[in-house]
Amino acid sequence: MTFDADLNACASLVEKGDPDRFAATMASPVAARRVLFPLYAFNVEVSRAPWVTQETMIAEMRLQWWRDALEEIGSGVTVRRHSVVSPLADILDAEGARTLDRLIAARRWDIYREAFEDAAHFKAYLTETAAGLMWVAMRALTQAQAQPDPEEESGKAVRRLGYATGLARFLQAVPALEAQGRIPLVDGRSDGVAALARSALADCGTPAVYRRLLARPARPALTEAFLTKSILTQVVRTPQRVAQGTLAVSPLRRSYALWRWV
Repeated sequence: MTFDADLNACASLVEKGDPDRFAATMASPVAARRVLFPLYAFNVEVSRAPWVTQETMIAEMRLQWWRDALEEIGSGVTVRRHSVVSPLADILDAEGARTLDRLIAARRWDIYREAFEDAAHFKAYLTETAAGLMWVAMRALTQAQAQPDPEEESGKAVRRLGYATGLARFLQAVPALEAQGRIPLVDGRSDGVAALARSALADCGTPAVYRRLLARPARPALTEAFLTKSILTQVVRTPQRVAQGTLAVSPLRRSYALWRWV
C-alpha cells in the first residue's frame, strides 16, 4: 500500500509531535497505518492548539475550526480540503466524529489556568481525550476491514486501557504543565498520585487479554499502550518521580514492551 501526500503529511506530524504513537503505528500492519496516522495527526493538531498562543480567543478559534471540520464529516456534507481532515473523513463515521468532538471539548481545559474542579472532572478529561481516541481507533480499524463493531464489553475494556494510557502520559507531562503555571493534579501528594496510578494499573490487562477480546484488525489501536504499565508501575513504586520529571523507560525495555503489544 502506498501513501499519498496527505497520509505522508499525517505520518510526519505524528513522528515529530507524538513519538510514542508514531513507534506504535510503524509497528502495526501497513493497512492499519492508513487509519492510525490521520487519527493521531488530528490528536497532535488538537492537543497543541491551546499551547501555540497566549490569546485564549485565538486558541478557542483553533479548536472550533477542528470542531467544524468534524461536524462536516459527521453530517456527510462536503468536507474542507486539508491534509489531516481529508484522510480523516475517509475513516470516520458520524459516531466517531462525535466522539472526537467531545475530545476537543475536553481539551478546552488546556486553554485556561483553572485547576480541575474535582477528581470526576480530571477523570472525565482523560476519558474523553485519551480513552476516546483509542476507542475511535479501534472502531475505525474494525470498520476499515468491514468487520462488525466489537462487543460492548470489549469497548469498555479498550476505554479503560485508553484512560490508563492517558494517565501515564499526563503524569509524564506534570512538570511541564506546572512550569506553565498550571495545577495539573487534584491531589498532588505522593499518596494521591500513587493511588491514581494504582487504580488505573489494576484496569490494564495484558496483551494476551486484549487479543482474546478483540479481532485482529482492531488490535493495532491498543499498541500505543505499550509503555503504560511500565510508567504507571514506576509511579506506584516511587510517586515522587512525577514531580521530578524522571518517568522514563530505557530503550531496551521500550523495544521489548513494543514487541509484546504488536
